[in-house]
Amino acid sequence: MDKGMMRTLLNQYVEGWISSRIEPMLNTLTNDCVITECYGPVYKGHDRVRQRMETWFAFGGRVLQWDILSCVGGKNSAALEWMFRCWWQECESSFDGASIVWFGDEKIKVLRECTTTAPLYEWQGEWKS
Repeated sequence: MDKGMMRTLLNQYVEGWISSRIEPMLNTLTNDCVITECYGPVYKGHDRVRQRMETWFAFGGRVLQWDILSCVGGKNSAALEWMFRCWWQECESSFDGASIVWFGDEKIKVLRECTTTAPLYEWQGEWKS
């Protein structure tokens, strides 16, 4: 898969979250996809991913911003860094993260998210607590 197609799929997936549109997101995923969120849950297959999306939106979840900061790809994989901001449970939160993505059948087959656990800072010889 070429890098342009990979980036198009990733952008469509992210835009689906921002616009709260489930079908465009699902259209980027293989039927047997596996999504691992940075919080720990794993969703396997279209039905479970759809259920997760519907539930999140029904409980008032909104993605306010999801910027892909960098993206590098291989033949059937990509790694990207991003900044994410959302509204969940009456609270706005944001964090930096990264995803590892594997593609199959010209769609996203596996997406594994990772996140920072503390605010980033440039180390100057001592650690912040």
